[in-house]
Amino acid sequence: MKNLYTAIIKKDGDWWVGWIEEVPGVNCQEATREELMESLKITLREALEFNRQEAVTAAGNDY
Repeated sequence: MKNLYTAIIKKDGDWWVGWIEEVPGVNCQEATREELMESLKITLREALEFNRQEAVTAAGNDY
């Protein structure tokens, strides 16, 4: 199953800023739109992996 996420992006002065609508805390700032999109993808992957690890730890050994 492939999840879809919404990237909200905008140009702010000399920078591109953006965030993932569905995942709080996933936001980035880059000099170009392309760099921003790549940073958002990487940051989203890291956030999802962190959340997975946190859930497994919270579940303990008997899940």
